Amino acid sequence: MTTVVVARKNGIACIAADTLARYGSTREDASHIANSDKILRAGGAWLCPTGPASVQLVLRSYFSDPARRRSFDSIDDVFETVREMQRVLRDDYFLNPKEDDGDPFDSLQMEIMVASPAGIFGIYPLRSVQEYTRYYAFGSGATYALGAMHASYAEASSAEELAVRGIRAAACFDDGTALPLTLRTLELDGRAALDPERAPGVRSW
Repeated sequence: MTTVVVARKNGIACIAADTLARYGSTREDASHIANSDKILRAGGAWLCPTGPASVQLVLRSYFSDPARRRSFDSIDDVFETVREMQRVLRDDYFLNPKEDDGDPFDSLQMEIMVASPAGIFGIYPLRSVQEYTRYYAFGSGATYALGAMHASYAEASSAEELAVRGIRAAACFDDGTALPLTLRTLELDGRAALDPERAPGVRSW
């Protein structure tokens, strides 16, 4: 089980995740597991998947090949990166692409949060991609994390503080989430979409 969040504020993006592994009723926290950090590097971006414990190993192995696409500069770039990755995961990593016979596409079998210099993104199992303007969360404690980040967005001094509040709330209430947490931050560049409250000519209520 996993809770992962992304947040952006004041020109900085942050991705954070808990460190708990769980198999049925067995909980393995960071004091027992050396490789409990769920965040991984792919080019200039940080990624964190949810799903089976093997997904971190699979993605690390996949992106260890420098010839593989690792572009996370826009929604379209993220989609193309994942589209190419899906084929390799199915053929070389034995991914079972079937989740529901009613689904229109093969499933990626995971959700992936992305923090890159271009922004913060979410990748969904059927490979839809969303770019977030402030924050978002995936995983078993996502609803608690989203509530905490929503309630504290205005008062949080940084993206890091916002992300920490989200993971801590999830760890407090969700039995599939536990501290300590790990996080990464990076500076956003000119490709990143403007925060809604800073966009010129945009008003919201």
